[in-house]
Amino acid sequence: MKRVFTAILFVVALMTATATQAQIKFGLKGGLNVTNMSFSTDVIDKSNQTGFFVGPTVKFTLPLVGLGIDAAALYDQRDAKVGDEGDELTLKQRAINIPINLRYNIGLGSMAGIYLAAGPQFGFNIGDKTFSFDDGINYDMSKTNFSINVGAGVSLIQHLEIGFTYNIACGKTGEVNVLDVVDNTWNQVTKGRANAWQVSAAYYF
Repeated sequence: MKRVFTAILFVVALMTATATQAQIKFGLKGGLNVTNMSFSTDVIDKSNQTGFFVGPTVKFTLPLVGLGIDAAALYDQRDAKVGDEGDELTLKQRAINIPINLRYNIGLGSMAGIYLAAGPQFGFNIGDKTFSFDDGINYDMSKTNFSINVGAGVSLIQHLEIGFTYNIACGKTGEVNVLDVVDNTWNQVTKGRANAWQVSAAYYF
């Protein structure tokens, strides 16, 4: 949790540094994600994760025309079934994700516009860390994750935004470990990564 507060303080400091020259809007953001899990070996079968995210968001426009930054603190919940038929396990990932995106806005009149956005995302696991199968296989989730967001969207009536984002994992999301029954030790078999498609809606006050 200490890292969560550190990242939040960084966002607040960034906003404060440019507050005197920027137009700031606060709002609420939520949406759905579909995550493609991939492993470096075929130790376990997997399916796409589905889930949702919600939390406060803020955006501000810098003096340069059309250039701005948005940030959010999102509670993210994802579930996925992994394993062979008859030995399936549901992974439940709970995290606080903090995306910070540089964005470029193109106005289409006073009531609408489109934007392009990209930037880093910091994730902090606040749920279970380890999930165990019956056959001596564990899936251990990482405590923290780093990824990159690339997306676009539309702005409507100066308050509502609809966005589409592809989240690219930069490192392992978790790892599969198998118990060695001979010496009773855990051996890492493969690392897992999770990229996600996201659709979101945000309302700014």
